Amino acid sequence: MIGPMGAGKTTVGRRLAERRQLQFVDSDHEIEARTGVDIPYIFEREGEAGFRRREQQMIAELTQRRGIVLATGGGAVLDPSNRNALAGNGYVIYLHASVDQQLARTARADNRPLLKAAGDRRETLTRLFVQRDPLYREIADLVLITDGRHAKSLVAEIERHVQ
Repeated sequence: MIGPMGAGKTTVGRRLAERRQLQFVDSDHEIEARTGVDIPYIFEREGEAGFRRREQQMIAELTQRRGIVLATGGGAVLDPSNRNALAGNGYVIYLHASVDQQLARTARADNRPLLKAAGDRRETLTRLFVQRDPLYREIADLVLITDGRHAKSLVAEIERHVQ
């Protein structure tokens, strides 16, 4: 699962894994579990570059596993090696969410470092969308629009495409 923050990667990924009797793994949660600190702390101490190095190592490892549904962080696609690992080792689903949908879903989130420092959240989300959307599309096997949709209907649509 790839896509911007607030697209529903974790929610949809969990439900899909449940339906398919697979293990669900969230790369950000794995980084937090292994480091013992949250993502905002890593950003604070190591900057975005430090976090991205950790993310690249985690995705390289996780994409070697079989029988999992993997949800990545929104910026995972920035690294070409992550894109190669994801595209080369699984079926990639891009959960596309509009900036309006992202704003609504992240309105109360204080654990999003790229938004926390942002003065104008809409401007930040728009900039990230313009930068990342082509990268998501580059490796996606399936693109699903998530705006106004429930996880249950998204999982059902994914199951129709993945046999």
